[in-house]
Amino acid sequence: MHTSILISILCIISGSHGYILPVNDFYFRNPRIVGGENAPEGGIPYQASLRSMLNSHFCGGSILSSRWILTAAHCTVGKTNRTMIVVVGTNSLLAGGDEYSVVDIKIHEQYNGNFISNDVSLVKVSADIQFSDRVQPIQLPNANTESGADLLLSGWGRLSYPGVLPVQLQMINLVSLSVEDCQNIYQGINPVYETQICSLTKKGEGACHGDSGGPLVEDGKVVGIVSWGMPCARGYPDVYTRVYSFINWIEDKMSEEATSYDMTKLKIIN
Repeated sequence: MHTSILISILCIISGSHGYILPVNDFYFRNPRIVGGENAPEGGIPYQASLRSMLNSHFCGGSILSSRWILTAAHCTVGKTNRTMIVVVGTNSLLAGGDEYSVVDIKIHEQYNGNFISNDVSLVKVSADIQFSDRVQPIQLPNANTESGADLLLSGWGRLSYPGVLPVQLQMINLVSLSVEDCQNIYQGINPVYETQICSLTKKGEGACHGDSGGPLVEDGKVVGIVSWGMPCARGYPDVYTRVYSFINWIEDKMSEEATSYDMTKLKIIN
């Protein structure tokens, strides 16, 4: 039953990339927001767009600091500093913004692409991001997200499935679902873990292809990373990596790089 459900759901075409999604890719793997609205200019200053070297958007991200972007592991698997760039400071996929090359990619060591667990990654840009009214970092959470929390999702995912990517950044207000309820809904389809957050409001509202890696925000802090779901906004919960579960990993990776950089400078000085 599990296999037949996946095959029937997954024989679909991704308009943005022109390929048939493999069986485990009924999950977002390049999603977008359904039922949202245009974000105000400068209203989501922490939003990043991960793009190919041809400037084609494939995933979202969150600015954590002047050098680090938080995103999903499935967005960066197979990518290198030679195959992607980061754009910040614009709501448009066609114009504006500041472009940064990439020098390093950190993928969680226990990322599992079959079940989409530990779906978290860090991207380091080559130069300090210049902050402004349109470009600002977002804080990590200092508390866990509970069921019934008010959330804000943003991204350039598809407006419908099948459909096209929007030019303008989209945003939508959502509500978190308990892990237990989410597990029950996805029973027999795909496991849901305590290290994930689910959201569900109503059919016709949610994430879609192109939103992957993007920020889910609660009280001005990034609490989730768009990970997977049933495309798109069909009444099933969207599933996000729970950032609170990975704070130590995130901070350790960022501090490791900082320490390494400082030691290199000391050696040069000596």
